[in-house]
Amino acid sequence: MPVPGGLLEIQHLYKHFGGIHAVEDASFCIERGSITGLIGPNGAGKTTLFNVVAGLHPPDSGKVIFDGEDITAKKPHELFSRGMLRTFQIAHEFASLTVRENLMVVPGQQSGERLVDTWLRPARVREQEERLRVRAEEVIDFLQLSPVADELAANLSGGQKKLLELGRTMMGEPKLVFLDEVGAGVNRTLLGTIGDAILRLNQEKGYTFCMIEHDMDFISRLCNPVVVMASGGVLTSGTPDEVMNNEAVIEAYLGTGRKHQR
Repeated sequence: MPVPGGLLEIQHLYKHFGGIHAVEDASFCIERGSITGLIGPNGAGKTTLFNVVAGLHPPDSGKVIFDGEDITAKKPHELFSRGMLRTFQIAHEFASLTVRENLMVVPGQQSGERLVDTWLRPARVREQEERLRVRAEEVIDFLQLSPVADELAANLSGGQKKLLELGRTMMGEPKLVFLDEVGAGVNRTLLGTIGDAILRLNQEKGYTFCMIEHDMDFISRLCNPVVVMASGGVLTSGTPDEVMNNEAVIEAYLGTGRKHQR
């Protein structure tokens, strides 16, 4: 049965690649309206867990329950229609499209995608395209991307591409967004902008987030709770202070002696 307030439940998830046990009996819950951090050493199974939950890899066993529905092994496009989206550590923008165009192509079932509509219902196509343009402008303003709205995505900096990725999720109007190292390779100024956007999306629009991140300052600013993975399973969870002062976490992730240096 769903946990009260739980938007996503991961139940005893396993994923093996040959002899490699990438995810091993992982279980935790993401509460509706939370920003949940997922941390752990390299090889802990974090990205594989994301990929299994997001439908890129089927699990060997276990269940994923999203908003009360069993979505185990459903495909990414099926999860998109249900309001679950993810970003990637390396941004997956359409390099030859502008920022605005990257945003406008996100929503599915567009009339312009059907040749018959472009021939027989051009007014409907134009009306929907204008609504998407207005929505894209709102996202651009929200993320402070107006100066590069007409720039090709290929020409953006790494941090701007991460903002664009976040904007693309906004065009899908998600219930839950998985962020895979959104801060990787981003300068501190843009990282602050990204963090502000995530907090505003959470507080003003009710988005729920789960994010993999290695920057503990970034995690501490945004996340509560924080789930710690090690060796494919869940080691512990709690507030940022609780996990950063947990001896098992210090040994597995932060490094021996880190606690006494803080």
